[in-house]
Amino acid sequence: MKAALQLAIEQAFQQAEHAMREMRSADAFQWLERTHILTQRQPLLHARSHWLMLTLGWQVGDYREVAGQIPRIVAALLFSKIWVPIGNTGRSKVSAFTPMPVPEELQALLANDAPKPSDR
Repeated sequence: MKAALQLAIEQAFQQAEHAMREMRSADAFQWLERTHILTQRQPLLHARSHWLMLTLGWQVGDYREVAGQIPRIVAALLFSKIWVPIGNTGRSKVSAFTPMPVPEELQALLANDAPKPSDR
């Protein structure tokens, strides 16, 4: 993993966890959506983003979010290296199969981490 991408992922996880501790759920979900987009091709980190969304959903009493994250955790572990809907934010309020636009500030980070045909 490229150093800039790794740093961006670590910072986003830290910001999300900090917002969760401070009970700022909207901020925490925004940071977790960012971690999700950045980690989609990395099974353990991808699953971690879903686990934290599940935890945050539980924290705020959003049981739809909790229920929606359980299959996403399993899918992250099993399918992240095979196929992901690029740009998808990972929340339960959107289909797990829908690609979404990647925010401009994340595009450069992900461009260098995209799988090459020889990696497949």
